[in-house]
Amino acid sequence: MTKHKKLIARAGCLHLALSIPLYALAVPDAPALRGVVTDRHGRALEHADVLVQDAGGNTIAHAQTGSDGRFEVGRLTSGTYALIIDAQNFSSNTRIETIEAGKPREIDIALEQGSALDVNIDAQRLDRARNGFQPDIGASVYRVTQSDIDVMPQGQNTPLNQVLLQMPGIANDSYGQLHVRGDHADLQYRINGILIPEPISGFGQSFDSRIVGQLNLVTGALPAEYGYRTAGIVDIKTKAGELGQGGSIDVYGGSHQTLQESADVFGSQGPLSYYFSGSHGVNNLGIESPTASGSPPHDHTQRSNGFGYMSYIVNPLTRVSVMFGTSTNWFQLPNTPGLPIQYSLQGVSSVDSRNLNETQSELNNFAVIALQGTNGGKLDYQIALSTRYSRTQFNPDTIGDLSFNGVASSDFHSDQTNGLQTDFVYRLNEKHTLRAGVMAQQEHADFNHSVSVFPVDANGNQASDVPFGINDSSSKSGYLYSAYLQDEWKLTDKLRLNYGMRYDKLNEYVDASQLSPRIGLIYQPTNATTLHAGYARYFTPPSFELVSPSTIGLFNGTTNQSAGTQNDPVKPERAHYFDVGLEQKLTQNLTVGLDAYYKIAHDLLDEGQFGTALIFTPFNYRHGRVYGVELTTSYKKDNVSAYLNIAYSRAQGKNVQSAQFNFESDELSYIAGNWVFLDHDQRLTASFGGAYTFGNTTLSADGIVGSGLRSGFANTDKQPFYAQLDLGAIERFNEPYIGKFSARLVLVNAFNRVYQLRSGSGIGVQAPQFGPQRAIYAGLTKTF
Repeated sequence: MTKHKKLIARAGCLHLALSIPLYALAVPDAPALRGVVTDRHGRALEHADVLVQDAGGNTIAHAQTGSDGRFEVGRLTSGTYALIIDAQNFSSNTRIETIEAGKPREIDIALEQGSALDVNIDAQRLDRARNGFQPDIGASVYRVTQSDIDVMPQGQNTPLNQVLLQMPGIANDSYGQLHVRGDHADLQYRINGILIPEPISGFGQSFDSRIVGQLNLVTGALPAEYGYRTAGIVDIKTKAGELGQGGSIDVYGGSHQTLQESADVFGSQGPLSYYFSGSHGVNNLGIESPTASGSPPHDHTQRSNGFGYMSYIVNPLTRVSVMFGTSTNWFQLPNTPGLPIQYSLQGVSSVDSRNLNETQSELNNFAVIALQGTNGGKLDYQIALSTRYSRTQFNPDTIGDLSFNGVASSDFHSDQTNGLQTDFVYRLNEKHTLRAGVMAQQEHADFNHSVSVFPVDANGNQASDVPFGINDSSSKSGYLYSAYLQDEWKLTDKLRLNYGMRYDKLNEYVDASQLSPRIGLIYQPTNATTLHAGYARYFTPPSFELVSPSTIGLFNGTTNQSAGTQNDPVKPERAHYFDVGLEQKLTQNLTVGLDAYYKIAHDLLDEGQFGTALIFTPFNYRHGRVYGVELTTSYKKDNVSAYLNIAYSRAQGKNVQSAQFNFESDELSYIAGNWVFLDHDQRLTASFGGAYTFGNTTLSADGIVGSGLRSGFANTDKQPFYAQLDLGAIERFNEPYIGKFSARLVLVNAFNRVYQLRSGSGIGVQAPQFGPQRAIYAGLTKTF
């Protein structure tokens, strides 16, 4: 195929993306299209070809530049056209232009040598279109870039939950849990704008920080396209390969027999770009220690993560993307020495709690295929299909668990989710931008619990030292449907309004639906000042994969019988959410922000660990109220950066309305008549950090501070104040034969403050956990 024919074939694909059928006809008084073609240095390019195509992909005009690089195309009707410019030894360039009657169009076009620029320009155009699906009007947005993660003490080996902990209003918890603005978890993860169905809640990290190109945490009164999980939207834009070839290999290890190997690679080949990442690690501190010991017995962990992203530019206005990920985690549950035996087991005279062998394994796989397009002007769209499989297996130490707890349960949960997500943006005019979309999700969950128990008498005392088994198995399918429509209205150059409506329908253990209005306002009186305010009505379904419909009566007369028999179904949470905030640039380098929020909830959702397995169980409070305020500051100038976030929060609930059998009768009665703090409530939360670079050396620090989570009967007590400071040093090298590489030294909990996150008491709290003690790690990273 000749070069000219290839060019025409490529241009012919454009008719799929142009939304309005236009037929260009030669007429005497048509407006002219003029321009100049140069190289990137501004030098005129002679004999460059300029093809003009209509919406059907038909070439309706052709011109060639003269010695001054100028061209002119006359006799075109008003409409939208594709211009394809090509010159020998230069990459092609494609422009979408709209011609208006009586207004000659002047165009300056610069061509680059090579073939990568076309793909890069097309990818940037489509990235801008994808970003348009997710406005942040009325919400609070906090951003972390790849370079921000690189200078953290642990760099890209920082677990993603610890990256998020450096953002405002996020309380730390055991098992890697995060609580945003007083909510239990309720985080939604999106990768490149596509919702990733949540896995079964355990304690493994499903995503690796090294895949992050930019991470946004969106909280507050969210626009209408955000539903399902609404405490916070963790929106990850992954690394990509459009800008060239490269990658890295990383080895990281140190205290607690930690060793982790990681690698990633990125690049492009014509219209195909790719990014792949993988890591594998082991350590002896996978789960927080249940005692003040820095090295708990039986706490070995293995973790592996993999991620892949590929995109193919079908034509300058259309892209197909595929991404997939996997995480496998295997944990030993750490032991507490010296526990007294509570139950008699035939043939067993003694059991040392130091030597128990409980383990838990987790697997999470997901895959997404997406079609994204734009017509270069008014319409952008994205259609995505997703699937996710998640499973968790808890393996008991049968002899030990029977001796200490009277129950030994092998628990298996699995969940398969398939989803469809569509989003559209239509720019009606300069004042109005419409956004709309639908989402459908189908889940199927399987539960299998093999439980060994002892019989008990009428008073609940052990009646025999011979255990017997009970199998409690079930399965369930559920469905979730959503649709939204909203308008971004530019009232003035400084004032924008985003208003819309969202509809959610739930068909799982309960049938429920809600029509939810959303409204957000953003005002920028100056370039240095931004104010926002918003209101959102929320509808939050419980985590389907955690609502195991156990038959309570199966365990009557055993050591696993419940304190009560009431087990009302878990319902979706319905809430009114208000948010107002201010961001002010005090100087060119210093920015401060202040944000306040208030949530009034009905059937407030919470989760607790009510058994030995590290699997959480949802339940509802009839009434809930959550409110708080956040202060953020950031400073960046040349080689110095720093930030400080301080948050105040209160989260309370009243009257448990579902899964009541998990509670003792006296606690249930107290909560029915009193407002109680949620177990994850923390009055004060702070995070801080900074980095200083001189020459090839970077010194960095980050830390967290908390006033303590709740504990005691009905959460009436709290844990002590705690703080942790991590330090890091990075040295960069560029040596002959070796090339570029860096060395890193990390000191975790530099002041070795021993602090307790959980005491083992409180609503839905099963065991105590302590924060990490001082540890030293080192790493080497080779880039290529």
